Amino acid sequence: MELILIEDVEKLGKAGDRVKVRDGYSRNFLIPRRLAIPVTEGGLRFLEAKKKRAEEKRIQEKSQASQLAEKIGQITCVIKARVGAEGKLFGSITRQDIHAALQKEGFEVDKRRIDLAEPIHQVGQYQVKIRLHSEVEVQLKVVVTQA
Repeated sequence: MELILIEDVEKLGKAGDRVKVRDGYSRNFLIPRRLAIPVTEGGLRFLEAKKKRAEEKRIQEKSQASQLAEKIGQITCVIKARVGAEGKLFGSITRQDIHAALQKEGFEVDKRRIDLAEPIHQVGQYQVKIRLHSEVEVQLKVVVTQA
């Protein structure tokens, strides 16, 4: 039986793929769990509508991320920390600290999207990359100063 996958199915295919499976597998597993639908004219229309909605959603998310990137690119996050001899910090500045500074500025960014290769241990200016979307990245200027 030929089916169109509605959701990703491990070892079978991704959503939107046309697959050929045995009748029992389709009747007893895929169709009742709404993982797939039969290849019919209605099924193909459903698939096209779903793809169109997903594309519209992706475009909307990208535009929102671009607007946020524009705003984040214009600010400078100042983080105050205790400093010892020669400008070395007691502790370090991590992505959690940068996330807190962004929240203080009024920006809500997932801390896992902050790309900090290693924690900051010195006073100074740093450029930190933030991945807001798979196609949108922004450089945030972070200034670490003495408290």
